[in-house]
Amino acid sequence: MSLKANLAANYASQIYTAFVGIVMMPLYLSTMGSEAYGLVGFFAMLQAWFNLLDLGLTPTIAREAARYQAQALSALDYRRVYRALSTIFLAVAVAGGVILFLAAGALAEGWLKLERLSRGEVLLALQTMAIAVALRWLGGLYRGVISGAERLVWLSGFNALVATLRFVAVFVSMAIWGYEPAVFFYHQLVVAGLELAGLWVRSRPLLPSRQALADTIGWSLAPVRPLVGFALGIALTSGVWVLVTQVDKLLLSGILTLADFGYFSLAVLVAGGITLLTGPISSSIMPRMARLHAEQQPAAVRQVYVQATELVAIVVGTAATTLAWCAAPIMFAWTGSTEIAARTADLLRLYAIGNGLLAFSAFPFYLQYARGTLRHHIIGSCALGALLIPSVLFAASSFGAVGAGAAWLAVNALYLLAWVPYAHSRLEPGLHMRWLGQHVLAIVLPLQGVAALVHLLSAAPPTDRWAAGFYTLGFSLACAVTALACSSQGRRLLARVAGRPA
Repeated sequence: MSLKANLAANYASQIYTAFVGIVMMPLYLSTMGSEAYGLVGFFAMLQAWFNLLDLGLTPTIAREAARYQAQALSALDYRRVYRALSTIFLAVAVAGGVILFLAAGALAEGWLKLERLSRGEVLLALQTMAIAVALRWLGGLYRGVISGAERLVWLSGFNALVATLRFVAVFVSMAIWGYEPAVFFYHQLVVAGLELAGLWVRSRPLLPSRQALADTIGWSLAPVRPLVGFALGIALTSGVWVLVTQVDKLLLSGILTLADFGYFSLAVLVAGGITLLTGPISSSIMPRMARLHAEQQPAAVRQVYVQATELVAIVVGTAATTLAWCAAPIMFAWTGSTEIAARTADLLRLYAIGNGLLAFSAFPFYLQYARGTLRHHIIGSCALGALLIPSVLFAASSFGAVGAGAAWLAVNALYLLAWVPYAHSRLEPGLHMRWLGQHVLAIVLPLQGVAALVHLLSAAPPTDRWAAGFYTLGFSLACAVTALACSSQGRRLLARVAGRPA
């Protein structure tokens, strides 16, 4: 399957997933209440923190699957690695799920600040979350096999189906059994089980058949020993990534009331759409770059790298700029509530800009992933975590959600400006200035100029919900056209649309 087809399928799936998730969230808030919605936000955060237990396993199996597809790994070695990793995945899923289940009482009693919900309701919801999170995480093994084999069109369609079951079909369950937290999370548990089963079934044909193997697979962890360094590097950087993206949410879940945490989660959800937009790009280029590196094609690796950078600058630049400049109109158009818009606009602005910076900061990791060595990324990630945690802790304790968001944004900006140039200089000397100037700033800076101009020429902020929506749509279209016009790939696309030679 071509890279373009994988990207298109991934984007279609991610856009749909983001769309149904974002459209449904205000309905959760209105039908379940802000405090119960705070539990939904806590559920999302819990899934992210559970990824700390990944230990680099999912990216490792994806990379080994890509190497098998490139014939850089034998069928027998691949099956042995898969069996060993399957054992580890199952053990970690069971252990992690049990720990979360047992910790539910302490979370309900001493961490979450309840107002209307009873401790029993919250305890039951947290225990159900624990099982659902473990099941969803276990599916990472099979996702790795499927994505490493570049069967991303199927995976994209499956993800869209699961999103429909998670975000839309849950209203059927709640309409029948009641708009209670228990019903919501029981539904999520059932969907998690169906998702795991579907991924397992699809991954089986992508593995080498046992009949074609020259020897028995055996039950041993020895096949993963050569991968330990890479896996631990992924584990460490993934852990720091969780800290980077979730430490503020963890701290605020214990500082804010559950209702206020629900409003905070609402703003973060919208800003998180930027991360969803980068997901298809990274999941498409990482196995492709690993395969090209295994085939000893460094020029092709660099070409994929800079093309992906421009694509991120177009897509993420447009989204982050629109969310930052139109935070209040977006929240008003989405929820229909001026109160919610006022309470969440500043948070949305901070997290939109921060997620945009993170999208570019991740690029040196893609290079190192393809090469199978993560030394520089580990060093940078540890430095980032060491600076971020105390900064966010102080800001969250002193200034609440907005303070935490501001500290999180500042530290991520420093990482992009200070560490990414150094990482590029060690990985690809001479690349950084061209990467930053031609493929990032040449697109992002004109976007800010157009955004400022549109903002200055606009009349008073729209007071009607539909007017706010159309204003945001027009703003985003102006940004999108600008980003395309400032990109070499975008200009070729516009030329083809216009029927002119590129």
